[in-house]
Amino acid sequence: MVLIFNQKDPIPWQQALQKSLPNTKVEIYSPATNPDTVSFAVCWKPQPLLLKQFPNLQIVQSAGAGVDHITRTQQLDPDKITLSRIVDPHLSNDMWEYLLSIVLSQLKNTAVYTLANQHRQWTPLPYKRLQDMTISIMGLGNIGKHVASQFAALGARVKGWSNSPKELPQVDTYAGEAALSSFLKHTDILINILPLTSKTENILRKEILSQLNKEAYLINVGRGEHLVEQDLITLVESKHLSGATLDVFRTEPLPDKHPFWTYDNIQITPHIASITNIHSCITQIVQNYQLFRSQKTLLHTVSLQKEY
Repeated sequence: MVLIFNQKDPIPWQQALQKSLPNTKVEIYSPATNPDTVSFAVCWKPQPLLLKQFPNLQIVQSAGAGVDHITRTQQLDPDKITLSRIVDPHLSNDMWEYLLSIVLSQLKNTAVYTLANQHRQWTPLPYKRLQDMTISIMGLGNIGKHVASQFAALGARVKGWSNSPKELPQVDTYAGEAALSSFLKHTDILINILPLTSKTENILRKEILSQLNKEAYLINVGRGEHLVEQDLITLVESKHLSGATLDVFRTEPLPDKHPFWTYDNIQITPHIASITNIHSCITQIVQNYQLFRSQKTLLHTVSLQKEY
């Protein structure tokens, strides 16, 4: 097993995996790695086309829930290579708690009051109730389904959109491009949790966002490449959108001269909505490695054609 990590320290992962697999050599990739010996690679943001050098590679295991850092930078042959990702219940619940905090802050004006406090301003504002909101969620994978169900349980009207048809209790579901306009209609809060693929890149653009209710609010916890940044600025300045909370960006960290920093109603969080738990990941990686060695079907495999 080889660990190919970029922008993440591989040493704690190597130590934990080696402890769980004492009879397996767990190697951190380096130029000295023999490419012929690599059949199972655990990856996080590998350098572009790096995986092409391993002729015997069979399994690529993402070290997180997303796989766009692999599918968009590598050329993997679906007839030879299986791609798998992490599915962690902690990720789903952490995302739900983050989104609930943002939604309630928006409804109860707490962000506005925080700003008012800095200027010693006492300005009571009318608040909104969750039960009166239509919350629309783009992306109904494991995390999206959990978030949608939780908001529905609290009494919000919840809509969900995905590429393929899904059914969820108490959630109005829509599927495919033809249903997108119907999904967007009457939306008060739009939450994006889509995977990043060639089809979903730039999906948060003016043509789409302008179909939301006037003064709707956007929350993007998918990927920065989903959002056309200037379109958001245009819609916020025109007051068609009341604002946005963004946890993901095209360039991270967000440059200090980026225009988003200058808008009081665009809240920025540093890609912390839901952070991968190393212990949960190690458990799943070990399970998949053992399944691989036993020539059995892996957990949480990804379609290389669909990119999710």
